[in-house]
Amino acid sequence: MIAKIGKGENLWGALTYNQQKVDNENGTVLLTNKIPDLWDRPYSVKFFHQYFEPYLIANNKTEKPVRHISLNPDPNDKVDDKDYREMAQQYMQEMGYGSQPYVVFKHTDIDRTHIHIVTTCVQTDGKKISDRYDHPRSMEACRKLEKQYNLKVAGENRNLNQSSIFKPVDYTNGNIKAQLSSVIRHIPKTYGFQSMGAYNALLSQFNISSEEVSGELHGKMRKGIVYFATDKNGKKISNPFKSSLFGKHAGVENIQVLIEKSRVKMKNDPSKLILKRTIETALSTSKSEASFKTQLLEQGIDTVIRKNNQGRIYGITFIDHNSKLVWNGSQLDKELAANSFNKLWNDLEIKRETKSDHSDYPNLSQEICTGQFLTDSISGVFDGFFSSLLSSDTNTDQEEQVFAYQMKKQQRKRRKK
Repeated sequence: MIAKIGKGENLWGALTYNQQKVDNENGTVLLTNKIPDLWDRPYSVKFFHQYFEPYLIANNKTEKPVRHISLNPDPNDKVDDKDYREMAQQYMQEMGYGSQPYVVFKHTDIDRTHIHIVTTCVQTDGKKISDRYDHPRSMEACRKLEKQYNLKVAGENRNLNQSSIFKPVDYTNGNIKAQLSSVIRHIPKTYGFQSMGAYNALLSQFNISSEEVSGELHGKMRKGIVYFATDKNGKKISNPFKSSLFGKHAGVENIQVLIEKSRVKMKNDPSKLILKRTIETALSTSKSEASFKTQLLEQGIDTVIRKNNQGRIYGITFIDHNSKLVWNGSQLDKELAANSFNKLWNDLEIKRETKSDHSDYPNLSQEICTGQFLTDSISGVFDGFFSSLLSSDTNTDQEEQVFAYQMKKQQRKRRKK
């Protein structure tokens, strides 16, 4: 079983992402902790949110108070709802969140059934639950659950971040050829990628770029690759190095062979769905491009965004160091293509500038308003994927205004005390 822990700032977005699955009959609410069960009416985002309010108000200095966790058993594992409930409770207890409010959602919109858990790391006394050892603690909890419920064991090496093995080229250290070689000799054999663009996106993480070149040699047209060292912004800062300096595997013919092999291998790779869901989760709980990239990086996923001189995004690539695969956004889903992200983040920036004159509003009401806007933006951009978010509640805007006003009154009372 694989656990993914997303750390974000947008609770409203995290709850909405999961609740819309329920509303669209692609999911169910399996369990709530410190939140009452509803038997006479459907759950709603606003209903869940109110039980997190005391925790969010107690500490508004924590930058990422939201935890959005997914537990992903192997597709061949047979796990019923009772087991999922018990596994969720045990996992949360092991992670130190047993006394926190949380909601467990089961997603059924794909063949690989899995659960999502939304909670907060802030306690009622305002103290933050430490996340210093989240990764080893999570792995230990998963191994226990695998034994207890007879689940297939996930490979330990899936959680290794390959970037900790390959070091980025540092021009100031000299001996550029040796630094380039330490990466180029091994990267093509370690990662899967389906195009030269994806290969370059991977190399960029180690301050390297490549270019295809062609020319005539002994009366025949020849193609090859040259490599450059770059600075952290991707600007070339070295002379070109011929691929032959690093062995045949770094040459254009071998790279093309690897690309064709990767296309076959990656076509039905199960990690694609996990990566896709992880990206969706990060989108639902982040409020900017920077926080989105940070959330993914914490889970071993690098994001390479390409922009033109006007700042428009024309390409986005995800490097999953867990599965060692490189994906363009459009390969994961057409709604995760560059244009979708460009529109989403542009709209968010416009909305943020529009609201800049209202900076005296309470933090919590801002979080709800921004979360609602993010939800609406995602719904518009990813039509059919995040569609009809909150559409079942026709009084959402009015209720949010009342709720924001109530929160403002509460904070005024607290200041008077």
